[in-house]
Amino acid sequence: MTSLAPPVARRPGRAGSDTLALVSRSLRRLPRQPDTLIISVALPIVLLLLFVYVFGGAIADGGRRDYLTYAVPGIIVLAAGWGATQTAVAVAGDLKAGIVDRFRSMPVRGSAVLTGHVAASLAANAVATALVIGIALAIGFRPDAGVGGWIAAVGLLALYVLALTWVSIALGLLAGGPEAASGLTFLILFLPYVSSGFVPTDTMPGALRAFADHQPLTPVIETMRGLLVGGGADGGEAVRAVVWCVGILLAGYLAAALLFRRRTSR
Repeated sequence: MTSLAPPVARRPGRAGSDTLALVSRSLRRLPRQPDTLIISVALPIVLLLLFVYVFGGAIADGGRRDYLTYAVPGIIVLAAGWGATQTAVAVAGDLKAGIVDRFRSMPVRGSAVLTGHVAASLAANAVATALVIGIALAIGFRPDAGVGGWIAAVGLLALYVLALTWVSIALGLLAGGPEAASGLTFLILFLPYVSSGFVPTDTMPGALRAFADHQPLTPVIETMRGLLVGGGADGGEAVRAVVWCVGILLAGYLAAALLFRRRTSR
């Protein structure tokens, strides 16, 4: 008669060290995943150059320089979204490979499995966003934000990335594998194109404009634009942006916690 193995005891106070170990693991995996690096870094840069140099002269009345000023905040938010959604693929891959179950059988806190992915997403997105801003500055982007404006913009972007990362983790836990997880994140990646990121919403048809004006990314982009190049963010837009991000963060976190509990209790 076989006996069940006792559960592995998890020592208190290990959350920080467990999370750091799993963050380090996630970051070490990035160089071995060139497709992730291309999507998170190269694609937003290519889109920036494409929109500015191919479409910019036709879209903006003031020419490419004015369109560059208008489009960069949208590209920054787009880049952050691309990077955050890759977390869904990473989580689904870990589940499919049995890595999460392996960690659960070790003296590792369960929360560290998810928070490791979150911290790695924030770190990777910081690098990707810095590269996008660097390229934008190199081709003529000239923000007029002061120190306070940059701090507020970075804070809003971090909140946005954190919210999308938890949603992506929930989608990764829900998906049956990395391919399915990639498909589930398509809607998130599509939203920046139906917002004020690349054209003013008042140029859109009625129904599309109504959607663009009331979806979460438009206030985030408008607030970023106001902080970086608009002389200050509109207070109403800023409140809407923060409320949307906090709401998405809470929904994503609760969904991820519930799905993780279900997936690891089977």
